[in-house]
Amino acid sequence: MRLDKFLKVSRLIKRRTLAKEIADQGRIAINGTPGKASSIVKIGDELVIRFGQKLVTVVIEELKETTKKEEATNLYRVVKEEKINQEPFDM
Repeated sequence: MRLDKFLKVSRLIKRRTLAKEIADQGRIAINGTPGKASSIVKIGDELVIRFGQKLVTVVIEELKETTKKEEATNLYRVVKEEKINQEPFDM
């Protein structure tokens, strides 16, 4: 399944166009390598997604073409969430 479609179906990102933009900006890694919207993901892949000041690491547990809102979180398992510390600017 394409990365952008998985992100939408799993509801990690609400819209597929937004998922494509985030992937194209280099904010998603699949198993440690930069992911593109068209990258193919499979069960067991680890995704690291940067949301603003937060890094979220998830492992894909299941792939479905469509899912209900209540079942969307069953498609992945959150491994780690960490806040990104920004260094203050030196003057």
